[in-house]
Parts: sequence; structure tokens; C-alpha cells
Amino acid sequence: MKNTTINVIDYDKIRFVEKTVESVKDIINYKKTKTVSWINLNSLKNEKLLDEIAKEFEVHPLILEDIKDVRQRPKVENLEKYTLIDLNMVYAVENKLSFEQISIIFSKNYLITFQQKETDVFDKIRQRIRTKTGKVRNMGTDYLAYLMVRAIIENYFKILEEMGERIEKLEERLVKNPSTKSLQQIHELKKIMIQLRRSAWPLREMMVTLEREESNVITKETKPYIRDLYGDTIQVIDTIEVFREMLSGMMDLYLSSISNKMNEVMKVLTIMSTIFIPLTFLTGLYGMNFLFMPEINWKYSYPVLILVMITISIIMMYYFKKKKWL
Repeated sequence: MKNTTINVIDYDKIRFVEKTVESVKDIINYKKTKTVSWINLNSLKNEKLLDEIAKEFEVHPLILEDIKDVRQRPKVENLEKYTLIDLNMVYAVENKLSFEQISIIFSKNYLITFQQKETDVFDKIRQRIRTKTGKVRNMGTDYLAYLMVRAIIENYFKILEEMGERIEKLEERLVKNPSTKSLQQIHELKKIMIQLRRSAWPLREMMVTLEREESNVITKETKPYIRDLYGDTIQVIDTIEVFREMLSGMMDLYLSSISNKMNEVMKVLTIMSTIFIPLTFLTGLYGMNFLFMPEINWKYSYPVLILVMITISIIMMYYFKKKKWL
């Protein structure tokens, strides 16, 4: 069982046991207990162990292949003896998304979770079971599965909150000082939103399947909680769509800001060129080498010409300012 451990939590209203076991033989008895048994594998590296568990708990080979395939699209399958839930846990690591496939198989008295990575995404649920917080100790495996799915969906909200803050700060920078770095960040956030959408969109179909399809392991008491999950899923998807639209708008804002910035530069250059047009005319006129020019021999010609040029520049600047071109 190298690189893989099996953690077991067995409980009911009164009794609670938590332990780590070393072989599949140690968990076989949990198939028939009247208590709720949560069996967790923290890695999928040991295929031999996965095959042994699948054999003992009568997991169909195709279902086992879905569990092993970490690129599996999130889905739900209701079988006669158990229900399978495949979905993705999302993490934000250094401004990038990291996904972990989590598979949940639950029958009436046992639940098995297969985690791709050695992380404890369900630590809060374990704590609730230990301390008898909420209804978990009074409910069955279907309610435990609901808590797990809710924990994963709540993590989407956490990621989206962080993305919202990044988008808000980026929008402020775009208005004040657009740059190529801002454009790069827009592209990165758009890629993240595409990844989130691809992962979150199938959740809606999953929730519909869990709520509407007949299942031998999901009770009527748990259906309202699943219905509530559907509303949360729709909110996650709507938030992602809003962020995608905002990023598309920010792309337009970036292009508009760059265009406005270029227009400001062109306006300054045009005004400078316009001011120098009459000055260039005067210098060109008196730069001609004609012998008989009335002002050539006058000793005040140069300072008068300079004064005229300065006066023209001042008048033009005043006119531009009055027209609000400056």
C-alpha cells in the first residue's frame, strides 16, 4: 500500500471510532454494519489496492476506470447498490488553478472517498463528526455525501471571491495606467475563468440528477439539501459568467484607454506642429536671400521678429486653451 493510506471513521448517534488501517481486510466488515462508515483513500497511486477495494465492495469495472481517470468530467451515476459522484476540487496556488478529482461512492451504510492528492479537503466535516456538530451524526451516508459536495462547491465561492478582488484591482489599474502587463493579466484571468467554467458547468447537471432521479441510497430527508446545492451551483456558474463578461469589457476598456492615450499624444504633437506653422513661415520668409528687403538693414529687425513669434505662440496657446483643446 505504498503512497496510499486508508482512514476510517465509523459512527452513529452515540458511537464514534476513527482509525487508520493497513489492508483491505480491515475494512471489509464495514460493508454490513448498521453504523455510518466513511472510508477514505488519500491517493490513487496504488492501483492494486484500488482493485482490491473494488472487488470487495462490488464496484463495477467501468466505475473503477472512471475513478482512476483523473481527467473525468464531473458526473453522477445511480446504480442499484450505490451511487457514484465524480467531481473536481479546485485550489488557487500562486495565482493559478490546481484541480483534484474526488470520487465518492456511497451505499446505505458505507461511503468511500477516493482523493487524487494527499490533502485534507474534508477536515471540517471530520471535525463536525467528532464534535457532534449539526445533523451529521443523526443522518446517513447520503447526508455525509451532501456535506462533501457542499464543501467542494463552497471552495468555488472562495476562489471566485479571490478572483473578484483581482479583477477589481486590475480594473482600477486599467483606468489609471493601462499597460501591457495589465493586458497579460486580463488574458490570464480569462483562462482561469474558462477553466472554472469547464469544471463548474457540469455541477448543475449533477445536482439535477441527484435531486430528480430515483436512488436506493438517497432518502427523502436529504433531497431538500441537494435542492439547496442546486441553487448554490447556479450562483457559482452565474458568477463565473459575470466575471467573464467583466474581463471582456476590461479588454475593451484597455483598448479604449490605449487609444485615448495615443489620442492625447497626437493632440499635443498636433498643437505643437500648429504653433510652429506660422513661426516656420516667418523664419522661411526672412531666410530668403533677396537683396532688397526693407527689414534687412534695420537694426531692430531681429528682436522685433522674435517678439512677433513669441506673441503669435502666446495668442495661439490662449486660443487652444479657450477651446479646451489643452
